[in-house]
Amino acid sequence: MRRFLALLAATLLTAAGAQAAPKAAVFPFELIDDSLDGQYLGARAEEEERLALATAELRKLVAQEAGYDVVDLGPLKSEIEKAAPLYKCNGCEVELARKAGAEFAITAAVRKYTNLLLSLHIYVTEVSTGKLTKMYRIDIRGNTDESWLRGVRWLVARGLVGS
Repeated sequence: MRRFLALLAATLLTAAGAQAAPKAAVFPFELIDDSLDGQYLGARAEEEERLALATAELRKLVAQEAGYDVVDLGPLKSEIEKAAPLYKCNGCEVELARKAGAEFAITAAVRKYTNLLLSLHIYVTEVSTGKLTKMYRIDIRGNTDESWLRGVRWLVARGLVGS
């Protein structure tokens, strides 16, 4: 009987302490290119690849470090592409996140002023209310894989984790 009660108590404590991680829809990074060369020459192939790299890193860190359960956005790929850029869609990411079964919509953008000066932005919106709950920004120097990844890691470590 004592074993049974001890096992029951341990099970109840474990169940009470283990809350489900909040579900988050982490949307792809987008580029806002305000640079002179971007205005005349358009998107560069290496920046498109860098957006995918930064997105993969953000999704990984949001799950591993920030404690979110990242939902699969694959089934909504065409809808996301149609709505893009999300920073101009007036909150459409909330409905897309709702369709994916998420409690939070996480959007991100890189604003490029020049090839040397850029800033990374991450926005967290609560799906149930549609309100922006968190916003993080960091300026980075250099338009390289390393600088973008360092910026993503810094934002997650100093913002999303523990908040």
